[in-house]
Amino acid sequence: MKFTPGKVNFFNFIKLPLAYLGGVRIRSISDTEVVVSIKHRWINQNPFKSMFWAAQGMAAEMPTGILVMKAIKDSNRKVSMLVTKQEAEFYKKATGKILFSCKGGNEIREAIQKSIKTGEGQVIVLTSKGVNKDGVVVSKFQFHWSLRVKS
Repeated sequence: MKFTPGKVNFFNFIKLPLAYLGGVRIRSISDTEVVVSIKHRWINQNPFKSMFWAAQGMAAEMPTGILVMKAIKDSNRKVSMLVTKQEAEFYKKATGKILFSCKGGNEIREAIQKSIKTGEGQVIVLTSKGVNKDGVVVSKFQFHWSLRVKS
């Protein structure tokens, strides 16, 4: 599959319906950065009238996962991928449209190349920041991805 926002959004509709129904949408994809949006709505809110932390987590993980999958596809190798740890910090209520972005494409490619050379798994920490319409960071997630090239 070619990684375009439309194709990934359709994939999410079919394979990740909870993310799709929750409003997670891919906005842009490049080799180094992916941007995803999620809008605060009734279906993804908490009792305090802001976005539920788990909805933010789905949107935050998406750009990291797309970057990993794109780097794997570009490597033409079979690579196992798994989130082994996740951390989050929340700074402000998430309301309105929140954009999550991750800029770790180069680090992922380096980790895959190192795994190819050593045959060992690599762990890479990717950060996804959620920013509101005013440019204020509302939350920051770190995902620890384990990558290992299969022999």
